[in-house]
Amino acid sequence: MNPAYSTVDHFFTVPLDHSAPGGETLQVFAREVVDPCRADERLPWLLYLQGGPGGKSPRPSAGSPGWLDEALKTHRVLLLDQRGTGRSTPVTARVAARFADPARLAAYLGCFRADAIVADAELIRSQLCEDEPWETLGQSYGGFITLTYLSRAPEGLKACYVTGGLPGLTGTADDVYARTYPRVRDRVHGLYARYPQDATRLRRIADLLAVKDVRLPDGDRLTVRRLRTLGLALGMGDGYERVHWLLEDSLDDDGELSDTFLRAVMAVTGFTDNPLFAVMQETLYGQGAGPTGWAAARALADFAEFTEDADPLLLTGEMIYPWMFRDIAGLRPFAAAADLLADRADWPPLYDLDRLAANQVPLAAIVYHDDMYVDAGLSLRTACQVGAARVWVTNEWEHDGVTASGGRVLERLTAMAAGRA
Repeated sequence: MNPAYSTVDHFFTVPLDHSAPGGETLQVFAREVVDPCRADERLPWLLYLQGGPGGKSPRPSAGSPGWLDEALKTHRVLLLDQRGTGRSTPVTARVAARFADPARLAAYLGCFRADAIVADAELIRSQLCEDEPWETLGQSYGGFITLTYLSRAPEGLKACYVTGGLPGLTGTADDVYARTYPRVRDRVHGLYARYPQDATRLRRIADLLAVKDVRLPDGDRLTVRRLRTLGLALGMGDGYERVHWLLEDSLDDDGELSDTFLRAVMAVTGFTDNPLFAVMQETLYGQGAGPTGWAAARALADFAEFTEDADPLLLTGEMIYPWMFRDIAGLRPFAAAADLLADRADWPPLYDLDRLAANQVPLAAIVYHDDMYVDAGLSLRTACQVGAARVWVTNEWEHDGVTASGGRVLERLTAMAAGRA
């Protein structure tokens, strides 16, 4: 363990369904982190809500994000593995395969949305903090959870910080993806402007895949549509470089796809570690207004520039498509249940608009002007709908600014919430 951190591991037993507390339970893991020089002090708690869905909390190490060192100057931090992730009764392909009935699996997965995560957090707070309110830092999807927290249990919150994660409160999945495709298109063109040879490489690879059966190390076929999902990385500060360096090693001297490239593509597009990201992605926008119905796939038809034979070839971003659950080994056990989730029409609302309008908990948020994943326009509209909200809009960083900035983003957000900035 890094000597800069003192840690304590915590495990909590929580109901699978908080509306039926006497039924099945889950284990939720959280790691307490504190400056070892202040370990015996009574410090305020900061709960970190990781992005995702499906992402486990970071593990403290020498390479820990700069925000953690900033937070530990004043707080005791709780790194929560949200239910279904990391060490919190994880949802994996192996677990999904144990469900013989897709309807039962879909019902199980329906218990892994933000409302359940908030209920877990409140149970943990009551056990860990002597029921005192705590502060939260929500990155990306963690910001979505924050707005659900303010809707359902604001009494548990002292102040909230959101980085790249103010959701549209009333936007449907169709609204979200109609806005997302143009942002992804612009980001891909940005990649090609920085690295013109990448457009040629991707078109060459796509042409090869169109006529040849190329297999990844796990046996999955690499298709053009799976190749295009490499664009998911483009919204991060180093996203252009992630894709560029991967493509640089793509072709060997014989013009065939290299083993190095195929292993890397399998790893970054396989959802082995975070299947919930794919399974739950569109459920984020299920608000009782009808089924989400594979909204990203429907919206794709409205953007002719995204056809597979286009030149230059456009990558896709944070979009999940039904074909993924047939083509990708790590998602196949979820296929039938994912279809049922897409057809579900009775999702309970995640946000209470009246309660948010009357909110008095200080909320400080950074909105990244060019964010590829979370639409800045929807975020700013939400900021106007939530009481006690203060927003900082910048294009200095991309979606991972809270990490890339060291401690600067968190430092300013805490000052904003306290009325000092």
